[in-house]
Amino acid sequence: MNTENTIQELMELDKKHFLHPTSPIGQQQEKGPSFIFTEGQGIYLTDMSGKKLIDGMSSLWNVNIGHGREEISEVAAAQMKKLAFSSCFATFSNEPAIRLAAKLAEIAPGNLSATFFTSGGSEANDTAYKLARHYWILKGQPNRQKIISRTKSYHGVSMGATSATGLKPFRDFNTSIAPDFHYAENFSTDSLLEVIEREGAHTIAAFIAEPVQGAGGVHIVPEGYFQEVRRICDEHGILFITDEVITGFGRTGTYFGIEHYDVVPDMMCFAKGVTSGYAQLGGVMISETLHKEFAELSTGTLLHGYTYSGHAMACAVALKNIEIIEQENLIANSKQMGEAMLAGFKKLQQRHDIIGEVRALGLIGAIEVVKDKQTNERFESPLVPQLVAEAANRGLIFRSVVFDGQDTLVFAPPLVISQTEVDAMINILDEVFTVVGKNLVKV
Repeated sequence: MNTENTIQELMELDKKHFLHPTSPIGQQQEKGPSFIFTEGQGIYLTDMSGKKLIDGMSSLWNVNIGHGREEISEVAAAQMKKLAFSSCFATFSNEPAIRLAAKLAEIAPGNLSATFFTSGGSEANDTAYKLARHYWILKGQPNRQKIISRTKSYHGVSMGATSATGLKPFRDFNTSIAPDFHYAENFSTDSLLEVIEREGAHTIAAFIAEPVQGAGGVHIVPEGYFQEVRRICDEHGILFITDEVITGFGRTGTYFGIEHYDVVPDMMCFAKGVTSGYAQLGGVMISETLHKEFAELSTGTLLHGYTYSGHAMACAVALKNIEIIEQENLIANSKQMGEAMLAGFKKLQQRHDIIGEVRALGLIGAIEVVKDKQTNERFESPLVPQLVAEAANRGLIFRSVVFDGQDTLVFAPPLVISQTEVDAMINILDEVFTVVGKNLVKV
């Protein structure tokens, strides 16, 4: 069977049998999968037809060390040959999980010292909410059950994580969400205080925030925001949770995004970059203080756990992934190439009338699309889907955000990206904005 026939066969099988995550079902049924990828190398993906594209999103914000790392496959295979999986329930353990928990304690901010492992980010977030609520039960304050998050936030798609997500369309997907979730304005500590005053601090378990809001449009907080959040949480006895699922493991030019703000959370959720997508793994870190209190106050079984919590092979992959990040100085490269990417965005901003605000922190960035730079007026219909489609045709993958009236392009290339590759990405973007801009003039 030739390649063309194989592609057609797979497209039909995809339409018939594969219900895709976060995808338009109608589009899939009409056109099939937009790409069937078969190979990845560095910052590039290659599809079944042989088309090579720059993976400007690290696939899903997560392939930090780049595609095709043989060292990872070797470590995974070696661990699977010895022990692929064993349960960590009932205090059973395995060496990779223990070693990884110790390594995370070494690299995490402040006194974050103990890890509960999950299979991914949504599970990590749900775990954090449950641990926070259980903590207050142990402390004799069971009424502290409410969770405050922020508008434009994204925390995952399991029931608790969906309920914490500040992007309303994700909550509207279902007819019911979990109770006791509330939302403060994403840049406003005054709004946080208003929610606390309205609900009563004695009813609030925790406040959760992404150091940089990723899926919500790459929003970077104003100076002093997280320092004030930490002060407010301390004043009102509220646990402070950071969601580092996207921003962890070098993405922002520091190991973890919250380090830019010189504060330490009580809990920290992670996933994605911990394995660079080579295995499914996430987790929640808690402070030494919380860990000690859990140990002192808990008298029975911690009735929360996932089958794959502490998965031996996934933890071995994570250890090797972190080793690569450190040995290849990818955190420093993220900072340096992030500055180069932002400089490229600013050049594009000068060249194209429809580019408004541009921003980046390390290798996570955004370009706002506007109809009028002076007034920040938006187009009646978002323009970014056209830009995404045109870029894909020209060999560059990135993502659009249109929630809450936004018209935004977001980027998160692998941390291994070079200056030459950043330039190639910017050049494609320049072509894309030129073509789409000319089509607007014609209309």
